[in-house]
Amino acid sequence: MQCTVQWEGKDAQGNDGMAFTAHTESGHTLRMDGAPASAPGEPGGHNLAPRPMELLLAGTGGCTAYDVVYILKKARQDVRGCSVRLDAERAPTDPKVFTRIHMHFTVSGKDLHADKVQRAVELSHTKYCSASAMLEKTALMTFSVELVQE
Repeated sequence: MQCTVQWEGKDAQGNDGMAFTAHTESGHTLRMDGAPASAPGEPGGHNLAPRPMELLLAGTGGCTAYDVVYILKKARQDVRGCSVRLDAERAPTDPKVFTRIHMHFTVSGKDLHADKVQRAVELSHTKYCSASAMLEKTALMTFSVELVQE
């Protein structure tokens, strides 16, 4: 897998910004930006795009939600919706790694078996989700499941 990230340089006003553009191997482009500077002279962005760490968290949510839907479909469950809310805490000092991540899954469908939904979430967390496996090296990972029958 390959990705190229390029600094966008000066903004429209000629100031140094902290925006970057990533080009993925699959042909997609996305932007990242930093938070505005907290003091004059410090580097800062313009809040025009997600922060890189937000993208890391979003990617983890996408990775695990993908697993859950796939596992439930293989189990012949009539899954109709799946969302995951990730609440994370970071270390107070550099490097400000994630130290705690809680994932709350909301899975909806018709005649879903609660045990199969719970098992799908557990399998994603313990076996399949590459992003979770990496983040688990620094963060305590927990999860909860909400089942919505349609």
